[in-house]
Amino acid sequence: MVKVSVIGAGNVGATCANVLAFNRIASTIVMLDVKEGIAEGKVIDMLQAAQTLGFETNIISSTNNYELTAESDVIVVTSGIPRGPGMTREELIGTNANIVKSVVSQCLVYSPNAVFVIISNPVDTMTYLVSRFTGILKSKVIGMGGVLDSSRFKYYLRIALKANPSQIEGMVIGGHGDTTMIPLKRLATYNGIPVTELLSVDVLNKVVADTMVGGATLTGLLGTSAWYAPGAAGAYVVESIVKDYKRIIPSCVLLEGEYGQENICIGVPVVVGRWGVEKIIDVGLNVEEKALFEKSVEAIRRVNNIL
Repeated sequence: MVKVSVIGAGNVGATCANVLAFNRIASTIVMLDVKEGIAEGKVIDMLQAAQTLGFETNIISSTNNYELTAESDVIVVTSGIPRGPGMTREELIGTNANIVKSVVSQCLVYSPNAVFVIISNPVDTMTYLVSRFTGILKSKVIGMGGVLDSSRFKYYLRIALKANPSQIEGMVIGGHGDTTMIPLKRLATYNGIPVTELLSVDVLNKVVADTMVGGATLTGLLGTSAWYAPGAAGAYVVESIVKDYKRIIPSCVLLEGEYGQENICIGVPVVVGRWGVEKIIDVGLNVEEKALFEKSVEAIRRVNNIL
């Protein structure tokens, strides 16, 4: 029996809960929101869809009743305000830091052993907040940024290659920001063949550029942050935890010497299993990648200093 709580019933949180339910990843899902009626209404909608789609997941909801989250295996935190057009993720820090700290503190009262998946933006700094100021083991705090950025990287590779998406592999590390993420061109493949051998330098550079503004592009089109891909990415991380899949997932985690960094949360490849972060993988960055990683670290530290 697996219990997952999703805090924040906005577009991302609701999508995450819906993916978890539809794919039977959890037996019980709890969804909370501070705004009365939002979580309740969306859960009723999901359960009515269950009659058609055929899933039997138990989904419950409430307005801020954290007792319902008791003994959760995983808690997904999506709470906070989303980006609007022209906003950076960093501009959200003042409001969202207070929200995230309050949410996590209340969850810990009822689920002290849960693994936390942080989606609230700016995710690198919100993950740092939870890792450093709540007393949770660092292995039980995972920031969801790299999965989403990698899915966007693979999407643009798919377009450039005119390829089968199931045969494309690609990874993005670094910060979850328009100027801090690092799509690893060198490691991207199509059916095992390096994409550097299949695409010209100019085309591949455009893929990287499009990936880095992938979120901002959608915000400009939608008038708010995207939600289908972020919600699915959160569910993907949860699935690797509760099913102990031990997937290698680019995730924002606290580094304590790895990649030559201390006291910072940033996206790197990690093995994600039943107990959260089981191992941090060093992929051996080349000179160019190390320089980009250092710049990403510096940018995140500046935002952390504001925190």
